[in-house]
Amino acid sequence: MSDEMVRLSKLMAQRGICSRREADAFIEQGLVLVDGAVISRLGTKVSPNVEITLAPQAVKEQSRLISIILNKPVGYVSAQPEPGYTPAIKLIIAANYFGESGARLRPEHLKGLAVAGRLDIDSQGLLLFTQDGRLAKKIIGGESGVEKEYIVRVAGSLSDDELRLLRHGLKLDGRPLKPAQVEWINRDQLRFVLKEGRKRQIRRMCDLVGVKVTGLKRVRIGKIRLGNLPEGKWRFLEPGESVD
Repeated sequence: MSDEMVRLSKLMAQRGICSRREADAFIEQGLVLVDGAVISRLGTKVSPNVEITLAPQAVKEQSRLISIILNKPVGYVSAQPEPGYTPAIKLIIAANYFGESGARLRPEHLKGLAVAGRLDIDSQGLLLFTQDGRLAKKIIGGESGVEKEYIVRVAGSLSDDELRLLRHGLKLDGRPLKPAQVEWINRDQLRFVLKEGRKRQIRRMCDLVGVKVTGLKRVRIGKIRLGNLPEGKWRFLEPGESVD
């Protein structure tokens, strides 16, 4: 049976209970129960069929985790930049808040805040930051099927066959791409809906069919929409808002 055992924190992440980092923290605090028994030793391995529950204190801690939506302008990088580039998180300051009056940005809101789904420096639109490993896993986990919607301005023309290739049939780095929704909005803008996020995927897809991307804006991640959030502004993800 030992070869079937799995590390508890890994199993918790696989089930979407929390991230592995959060799981280790909860285990150390004695806030994880396996089949009703408290587990407090890091590295503990368990059967993959056990029942895992969080203590009320851990559930309360999770409820305090915040997520933030930013309308990223062109020229900012999503995560840690190379010298000379500014990370988008620098825009998350009180002066750029756009939302319900009374909400305040506190120092603890920026602790552990990480990007879930990057945007290139020359792309703009919906950028989601979260402290919640469960939400991040839904968006960028290997099994994620969450849709990401983009409005893409292009230079050049597409035949019907080339448009079909954008929808399905292209490869990047030797691997086939998942089927995508691609349609014209007007004579120079396309709407893309993807269920994956390869590096510079849309730009490279367009290169393969002979059109050049001149502007790219993400407007939706799952059910979370950019809406009327102005460029360079941010707001908190509201209770009840989710990707699914």
